[in-house]
Amino acid sequence: MKKLLGIGLLLALVGLGVGYFMYNKPHQNMEKAEADVSLQASELFSAFESDEGSANEKYLDKVIQVTGTVKEVSTDEEGNVSLTLDSGNGLFGVICQLDNLAEHERTDFQPGEQVTLKGKCTGMLMDVVLVRCVVV
Repeated sequence: MKKLLGIGLLLALVGLGVGYFMYNKPHQNMEKAEADVSLQASELFSAFESDEGSANEKYLDKVIQVTGTVKEVSTDEEGNVSLTLDSGNGLFGVICQLDNLAEHERTDFQPGEQVTLKGKCTGMLMDVVLVRCVVV
């Protein structure tokens, strides 16, 4: 019985150690991260629009460098800036949420401006979404 209790206690300590390590794991520095893929906003959107499953396999949770024309700029109540890049689709685009952990030289983007951003792809809802973006 003591042996079983000792093994259980050891497993609990290992589990707590792994949980603590994962909780305190540092974020990936997007400014220094190498892009896994580099493409136009319209190409990225078309890939998800035509075959979302295949696009998820290719792009989901990967660092994507995307170039496109700013369609819309928005700022939420916490001051986080999101850019919507034109995808060629009248209703939807590629949303790039700027990384709030990074220092940005500028956040005053204008519609019609050409930009290149790098961020982590989280998939497609109605728009393709990239989070933790930085300007390249």
